[in-house]
Amino acid sequence: MSTVTESVDVAVPVRTAYDQWTQFEEFPSFMEGVEEVRQVDDQLTHWRVRMAGVTREFDARITEQLPDERVAWSSTGGPRQAGVVTFHRLDADHTRVTAQMDFDPQGMTENVGDKAGVVTHRVKGDLDRFRQFIEGRNDATGSWRGEIRRPQP
Repeated sequence: MSTVTESVDVAVPVRTAYDQWTQFEEFPSFMEGVEEVRQVDDQLTHWRVRMAGVTREFDARITEQLPDERVAWSSTGGPRQAGVVTFHRLDADHTRVTAQMDFDPQGMTENVGDKAGVVTHRVKGDLDRFRQFIEGRNDATGSWRGEIRRPQP
């Protein structure tokens, strides 16, 4: 497993940044290689991504979602992937968005790309494009304020 952690500071309130992040179907607007995200229900999303010339589809289950704090997920099949995005209020008009992803590279191309820092570069770029997207709008395209609590063992 490999782990990537990147952050970006955005010039919008924490609620605006969080609300936009809950609009998963907008991810192709700022995430490189993400062709489609479809929200199946409150907890399940279906993704179609393209990386290194290969298109993959997978489902991800939202394992925790706390308004203005965090969204965590885990893939439900195929290559293992999990992560969390956290939102930290810096002041009334600024938020730090931090993404941490754990993933299991598959095959030689993905392993070489992982070692070369391709995923780290992509996550950093996606967060920067998210910053440009939300600051350019200065308002979220929608929101989902429901909670999904991590199951207790």
